[in-house]
Amino acid sequence: MDHDMRLAVLIDADNAPRNALREMMAEVAVYGNPTVKRIYGDWTSPNMNSWKPLLLEHAITPFQQYSYTTGKNATDSAMIIDAMDVLYTGNVDGFVLVSSDSDFTRLATRLREAGMKVFGMGEKKTPKPFIVACDKFVYIESLKAAEAIVESPTEKHSSSKKKTAPPAEAKPLGVKELIAQSVEDLADEDGFAYLGDLGNLLMKKQPDFDPRNYGFSKLSKFIASLGCFEIDERHNANYQGTQVFLRNKRG
Repeated sequence: MDHDMRLAVLIDADNAPRNALREMMAEVAVYGNPTVKRIYGDWTSPNMNSWKPLLLEHAITPFQQYSYTTGKNATDSAMIIDAMDVLYTGNVDGFVLVSSDSDFTRLATRLREAGMKVFGMGEKKTPKPFIVACDKFVYIESLKAAEAIVESPTEKHSSSKKKTAPPAEAKPLGVKELIAQSVEDLADEDGFAYLGDLGNLLMKKQPDFDPRNYGFSKLSKFIASLGCFEIDERHNANYQGTQVFLRNKRG
C-alpha cells in the first residue's frame, strides 16, 4: 500500500460516531497522508458542540451546512458536491468517506471511475451497496474493539496477567470457503499462495473483509485460527525478511 498516497478525508457528522474519531484518523494514516480533512454538518445545532474540541485536536475543518428542510439531509449533498470539487483539483490520489449512509454509494462509484482509491468507514448498519462501492470498507466497531484489546504498559511487563482478545464474533457462513477459493485462485504449482496477494484479493472480492471483525489484529493470525490451511514461512534475501505462504490442507 502506498503510504504517501494523498487522501481527502470527508466525514458526515450526521452519520459518524464522534467517540471513535481518534481511531478513525489513526486508520486513515495506514492508507496514506490525509492532506484534506473536512467534516460536514449543521454546526449551529447544540448537539454538535461535542465535536468541536475533537476537530481542533485532529486539525479537521468543519463545513457548515444548514438544515433548510426537515427530513432532507443537506449534509449529504454538501459533502458530495465538495468531493467532486476536490476531485477536479487533481491534488489527491484517493478519498476516505466516513458515513453509514447509502446516499454515498454513487459518489464512491464515481470517484473510482475517475481513478481514485476509495476507502469507506462506517458502522455495521451501513447498507451493502455503499460497502461494495468502495475499494475497502472498515467497520468503526472493529476499530474500537482493536483499540480495547491493546495491552497497557503495566500489563506488558506482567507475566501473570495477560490481556487477550475478546471472543471473536461468529464467523459468517462461507468465510472459510471464500479464503480457500482465493488461495486456489492464486496458488502456484505446489498449491501455495502468498499471504500479501491473498489479502489484496480478499479485499477486492469482499471490501468489508477485515480480520479485526473476528477479533484478530492480523490476517495471518486469523487464518491460523481456522485450522484448515498449511502455513509456510520463507526467508527471502531480496525482501530482507520472512514472507508467509499458505495452501489449503489436503483431504
